[in-house]
Amino acid sequence: MLGVTVAKVRTMIRDHELAAAVPSPGAGQQVPADFIQDGFPLKGLPGLLTVLHDGGYDDRECIAWLYLDQELPGRPIDALLENRGAEVKRRAQAMAF
Repeated sequence: MLGVTVAKVRTMIRDHELAAAVPSPGAGQQVPADFIQDGFPLKGLPGLLTVLHDGGYDDRECIAWLYLDQELPGRPIDALLENRGAEVKRRAQAMAF
């Protein structure tokens, strides 16, 4: 979906441009498809992941929060997909303190 090598994707994960987790034992590390839009990381995702990682979250916890948190009107991933990333980032910053 990104049109880059696996090594580049691993670098993007390490640099918090993307997040990945192992969904089940024996499966390889996977990036949620929602994290990629038009061949690029979802707008606002890299900054959000940096905030969450600075707050002590690992990739698995970041992914879980994006898909399961209901504090916002809807899930944080839905807000990012609808280009409402500012409110998601504010919420993540508040959680870090």
